[in-house]
Amino acid sequence: MEEIFASLDDLNIKYKKKSHVAVYTIEEMDLLGSDFFENACICKNLFLRDQKGKRHFLYVLKENKKADLKSLSEKVNSSKLSFASEERLKKYLNVEKGSVTPLAIIYDKNKEVEVLIDEDLLKEETLGVHPGINTETVLLSSKDLIRYIENNKNKITYIKNN
Repeated sequence: MEEIFASLDDLNIKYKKKSHVAVYTIEEMDLLGSDFFENACICKNLFLRDQKGKRHFLYVLKENKKADLKSLSEKVNSSKLSFASEERLKKYLNVEKGSVTPLAIIYDKNKEVEVLIDEDLLKEETLGVHPGINTETVLLSSKDLIRYIENNKNKITYIKNN
């Protein structure tokens, strides 16, 4: 987690860190209230793999959106997508279930994870994501989150998701 904050600082990204009880789902985040998160758009983060386990995806979307994995697999030209195991999550992003975050992309040293960003996130001024642990949330601008991911040089695909 220190590596994440060091990277944010190195890139001169302004952020706010909010500490809270452990949360594992968007529903649990919602219980903390939008005022707590200063009306930021909380990101839903899904770590996915293709049918053969050769391609891995980090799908970042708005908290209130449903992820249509069948449609998504077509958009990224992949075989059937499913949730990756906790072992894969640890191997590629160095996080536990419930702490998935685009900030953990820095642990993907071989650039094997493809990042999928819901286009609607780009319209949001402030986003909320975990910093690799589910007892904290980092608030930062959508532009800075994209810059952070781009800095790691992973492939990014923008997804139009209704």
